[in-house]
Amino acid sequence: MTNLTSLLVANRGEIAVRIFRTARDLGLATVAVHSDPDADALHVRSADAAVRLPGATPADTYLRGDLVIKAALAAGADAVHPGYGFLSENADFARQVQDSGLTWIGPPPEAIEAMASKTRAKELMRAAGVPLLDPVDPATATPADLPLLLKAAAGGGGRGMRVVRDLDALGEALRAASAEAASAFGDGEVFAEPYVERGRHVEVQILADAHGTVWALGTRDCSLQRRHQKVIEEAPAPGLSDTLRESLHTAAVAAARAVSYRGAGTVEFLVTTDGRPYFLEMNTRLQVEHPVTEAVFGLDLVALQLRVAEGEALPPAPPEPTGHAVEARLYAEDPAQDWRPQTGVLHTLHVPGAVRVDTGFTDGDTVGIHYDPMLAKVVAHAPTRAEAVRVLAHALAGARIHGLTTNRELLVRSLLHPQFATGQPDTGFYDRHLTALTEDTPDATTAAVAAALAAAAPAPGAPLAARIGGWRNLRSQPQTRRYTAGGTEHEVRYTTGTGTTRLVDHPGIVVLAAAPDRVTLEVDGIRRMFHVKHNGTEVYVDSALGSHTLTPVPRFPDPQDRTEPGSLLAPMPGTVVRVAEGLAPGSRVTAGQPLLWLEAMKMEHRILAPASGTLTALHAATGQQVEFGALLAVVQEEKPA
Repeated sequence: MTNLTSLLVANRGEIAVRIFRTARDLGLATVAVHSDPDADALHVRSADAAVRLPGATPADTYLRGDLVIKAALAAGADAVHPGYGFLSENADFARQVQDSGLTWIGPPPEAIEAMASKTRAKELMRAAGVPLLDPVDPATATPADLPLLLKAAAGGGGRGMRVVRDLDALGEALRAASAEAASAFGDGEVFAEPYVERGRHVEVQILADAHGTVWALGTRDCSLQRRHQKVIEEAPAPGLSDTLRESLHTAAVAAARAVSYRGAGTVEFLVTTDGRPYFLEMNTRLQVEHPVTEAVFGLDLVALQLRVAEGEALPPAPPEPTGHAVEARLYAEDPAQDWRPQTGVLHTLHVPGAVRVDTGFTDGDTVGIHYDPMLAKVVAHAPTRAEAVRVLAHALAGARIHGLTTNRELLVRSLLHPQFATGQPDTGFYDRHLTALTEDTPDATTAAVAAALAAAAPAPGAPLAARIGGWRNLRSQPQTRRYTAGGTEHEVRYTTGTGTTRLVDHPGIVVLAAAPDRVTLEVDGIRRMFHVKHNGTEVYVDSALGSHTLTPVPRFPDPQDRTEPGSLLAPMPGTVVRVAEGLAPGSRVTAGQPLLWLEAMKMEHRILAPASGTLTALHAATGQQVEFGALLAVVQEEKPA
């Protein structure tokens, strides 16, 4: 038996905060590590001590196992928990931790090594009789093999993954997948296998001790994914037959025993539409979605990881599961703009209701370019699936998130979508439904106009006399306010008199009361409350009709804000990792042609030619750091004959 006293978490953000919470409950001292951009991050503020890892990028900081171990020894920690991502599935790092006299909170290095390469893991599972998808050699692939899925051999989380539907695109997809995998995991190996359309991603949580006990803690469905990263997860996986569920449990336990596993892990399967399961991979770490299993089984998996590492034995069988749990990942990204990640200051993050919120941010924190854009995980647990989904959707709909564009509205619409309600989601859900899920609803204009009117309330600190109806001496003429929201300009024209304020163009909206932070409107006969928060030039308005970020339109726009037609601006801060071969001023380009590749938040983003024509300017070079809105290139459109 080992008696732990101090724990270093070799990670950052939400998972580090979550592990520290359990460590404190168990009486352990906590140690954080941090890069320079994370110096004042929540996980640093949550720990008893923190050690700097000089640098900004993951390769210089959180992926430097030698620096992490040095930090643990210097801070007096006696154990290291890797969280997920970064070094969590690095067998060499696990060995170095143990060789340094520290306790490794994870499986034996040999088990990590056996499963770290997905190609080798599949060989082990094939020998054990677990059903697998046959691999495809990219060098000899034919049209009959399409579509193909390229996957990073050394990691997960959707990084280093590409779907290929055209053999002509295979070479570029291999290059991009390999580059992304090397950046995220330090290993650029990529393999290919058939891509199963409309398959379900179902996984089994396992937990094993050093005394021969292995638990299969039910199933999870993680089929709703974007860019091959999970977005909504739930436990148990709905709609599985008892026979299929039992076969998945049996295969997962067999996989764990085959490598003498110890600690928490996950065995992932692809289930086809006709109910056939295929082994995908084994994650030798804690999963992002572990809270849904914790909710259903009433367990703390991190506490059990620590106790197993200390040598404790698990009971012969886990507790019985109860109810249903659903988790949604809240990302700082714009789903309507190719899931473009967002950076900047998160002014407000508040999710109401009886839900669990795991996050690495608080109000006023900055979301930077170097790391994953996930802001929080929101989890609901209820006696039935329908109730858990309803609770989660209601909590997200009522959340106040100011400062960054997020996928919150997409999450709410996904949870309420008829296909999700049936309990039969699949991995192609967003391929089919994304456009409909991100377009404006019929009442979106009314909601935006009402929000704009609410935004026109006086800012904090204005005199109490400055109420709606008291902004202008000449009340016979309508007042006008113009705002932009989501790229659309909204104009509100209102008149005041006899104690009421009405919109000229929308007579169904009436102002009932106004204060700097709260405005009550009657919208089509229904009384609604609008919460208003001013921050600089932006106004955030939240109500049951939705959330809106409004920016006042100046009466006299600054001429310097205009850009030359055909200008390509950086959609986010990042690093230029590649410029198209031979591209230079004077080059002919075609509409949609990739010109530049920008890396931000561990993902590569292509910058495409907006039209066919001539490249008249190129301001970007490989390795260059660019800020949001920076001018990268200019394409002069070819005029039709």
